[in-house]
Amino acid sequence: MWFKHLHLYRVHSAPELSHEALSEALDAHAAAPLGNADARRLGWTAPAGRLGSGQRLHEIQGHRLLSALRQERLLPASVVKEDVDEQVASIEASEGRKVTRKEKTALKEQVTEELLPRAFVRSQKIDVWWDTRRQLIGVNASSRTRAEDILDLLRESLGTLSVTPLASQTLPMRAMTTWLGDPASRPADLQLGDQVELKAKGDDGVLRARQVDLDSDEIQQLLESGRQASKLAIHIEGRLSLVLHDDLALKSLRFGDALIEEADQADDGDDALARLETDFILMANALSDDIVRLMEWLGGEVQREPAQQEPAPA
Repeated sequence: MWFKHLHLYRVHSAPELSHEALSEALDAHAAAPLGNADARRLGWTAPAGRLGSGQRLHEIQGHRLLSALRQERLLPASVVKEDVDEQVASIEASEGRKVTRKEKTALKEQVTEELLPRAFVRSQKIDVWWDTRRQLIGVNASSRTRAEDILDLLRESLGTLSVTPLASQTLPMRAMTTWLGDPASRPADLQLGDQVELKAKGDDGVLRARQVDLDSDEIQQLLESGRQASKLAIHIEGRLSLVLHDDLALKSLRFGDALIEEADQADDGDDALARLETDFILMANALSDDIVRLMEWLGGEVQREPAQQEPAPA
């Protein structure tokens, strides 16, 4: 149940939704099997899988857990191209003429339509944490594009939702570069990990280093040459380790041993559903507190004017 990545969003003017109303909204946009002509589909699923008996929403102490299921048919472009090329060659040989670009486009569409039902389906579950007390949404996705897809689904399900990416007063790149170059600037509860990505000014040059001493002379020399930290591994008071990105994404999350032990020692009576909810609330409370701390280190949150309610996609 423990999240691996997190893209964070501030919720503005959140609609007042009871547990029952939100559950009904998720049920109305539930995941369904792909049809033969469907290339992809996105819908809500039960976070606990079969153990949850179809329950698509878990809400504990103001923290909501929901999960989306993304299904996509895998049809390699090379397979389509090979089939199209064969048909083009056959037409040109039998009719003694060149196939036009328009005809090739039509053939490609036809071949894709014919092969799609036989393509393999890849499924991916993406979890969402909604802290209703702090009006914060976190999406456990490896990319911001995937996270935005889930937010679009949430808007469609609710009819409206206004959110913006969480933003700090101090740019993460500036703060990370300062922490890396000046140990005295680091907050008391912050420790550096062993991973960094350094970007050079004025070009696309990127240097990535893993399992290195970030206080080494080599790293300091790179900073002195004008490079800036775009990714930095950090530890927060032994409770959470992560790689902070320059867009404020939190990647490669690892929760502290004490928190994992607390979850293991919880009396859930070997109930898998109770275990999931225990893990979730411990994780959510830890994330909520540590995000507040991280934002303080970054100079506080940028206070945006509440945007107009964003309509659901047509």
